[in-house]
Amino acid sequence: MKDSLETLNFSNSFAELPDSFYSLVSPTPFDTNAQLIHFNTAAGKLIDLDYDNQHAQFIADIFSGKSTLKKSKPLAMLYAGHQFGHYVPQLGDGRAILLGEATSSKGDRWEIQLKGSGVTPYSRNGDGRAVLRSSIREYLCSEAMFGLGIPTTRALCLVGSKDEVYREQVETATMLTRLAQSHVRFGSFEIFYYRNQHDDIRILADYIIEHHYPDLATLDNPYLALLVAVTQRTARLIAQWQAVGFSHGVMNSDNMSILGLTLDYGPFGFMETYNPDYICNHSDHAGRYAFNKQPEIGLFNLSCLAQALLPLMEVEAAKAVLATYQSQFLSHYHFLMANKLGFSETSDEIQVLQNQLMVMMQNNQADYTNTFRALCRVSQNTTSNEKSFLSLLNNSDEAAKWIQSYKKLLGNNTQSDTERQDFMLGINPKYILRNYMAQVAIDKATNDDFSEIDDLIKILHNPFAEHASHNHYTGPAPAWADNLQVSCSS
Repeated sequence: MKDSLETLNFSNSFAELPDSFYSLVSPTPFDTNAQLIHFNTAAGKLIDLDYDNQHAQFIADIFSGKSTLKKSKPLAMLYAGHQFGHYVPQLGDGRAILLGEATSSKGDRWEIQLKGSGVTPYSRNGDGRAVLRSSIREYLCSEAMFGLGIPTTRALCLVGSKDEVYREQVETATMLTRLAQSHVRFGSFEIFYYRNQHDDIRILADYIIEHHYPDLATLDNPYLALLVAVTQRTARLIAQWQAVGFSHGVMNSDNMSILGLTLDYGPFGFMETYNPDYICNHSDHAGRYAFNKQPEIGLFNLSCLAQALLPLMEVEAAKAVLATYQSQFLSHYHFLMANKLGFSETSDEIQVLQNQLMVMMQNNQADYTNTFRALCRVSQNTTSNEKSFLSLLNNSDEAAKWIQSYKKLLGNNTQSDTERQDFMLGINPKYILRNYMAQVAIDKATNDDFSEIDDLIKILHNPFAEHASHNHYTGPAPAWADNLQVSCSS
């Protein structure tokens, strides 16, 4: 591990941009000794790092800023953004530092960023630190999203300390190392639009196209094509969120990835009891980022990006691109939901069936994930395995009638019953990262027991498998977790 870190193929192409895009700043190491809490071997393989526990302290020193990687040129990225609908003229990495990018033997480039690494010029009077609680939540959720097949940043490792950080109470400081092909956001463009620095918009767009959308470079208007591509990726991403019941919690434009990745896990939540009005962020008093508002907020954020790109394209052309978003989102969403019901494509009849099921789930306060998982076991030709599904809907007459309509529609399927069930079991997860699961890991980690993190990572990397010894994590939240609340505080 030590050798592979020291020979990492490392560079920092973002640092080659003009200094108007960032500030050079080094991580601030912890005052107390850094401790490796967890290393994600699956993410390590993305940049050819093989974990060796005999070098745990060396890893902790590297990813807490105490030691540096060769060719590292650490920087904090500058951006702005619309937060809860209001433009904030300067944000930037207030507690994150981009070390650079590692290129794997396969030629894949991954940016390595420390989060919680100290004060930067963009900290806005903050302390630049992250706490154990929120760092564990992001670490677990980014890997849960990966396991679900949803585009996301990845978590490489967690490094903790005994340094005290004050939020609502005194907590301990932690650094999360995350990987992404790029950490550029919609807000990275917005800041230069509002500052009337149009040359910088072009420079950043050229950089993104060269490194991440090279096929667009030869088109007549590569910038308009970039907006098209980002719109497509964002529509698909949010459809994937909706299909698994994921709420981001803070869909500000500075938290939206130019690559269509799930970025910046704060007060996120996987919906348990189905409620389309679900608000996962305790600080979102008006419900701007409620679960059922996410698709329209996606369009709002794309509109912010399109406005920032207007110096590079005609306004009518940009409007035409945005006008495609809704149909793209719905196309992806209906396809994914048809898959969850066991169909390879959607239809009006399937959408009616889906809507009926969602209404029943809401009326009966059914668990979203468990209901779809139980549906996987329903047989087309017998009543076997219907009991679990019907019990989740309180054995209502309406649910029994729905099952008959569902079976009738399954008759149009070309798959065998077994093939269809296997297909559904590979789409409807058994496990999601329920809030109380993360809290169990946090509570144990507070007492220096990090075993739960490792257990959860294994489950979440393959959430469709049975993992029979962890069946307890498929049930409703225990009584002690009833009042768990998540806010923007971290």
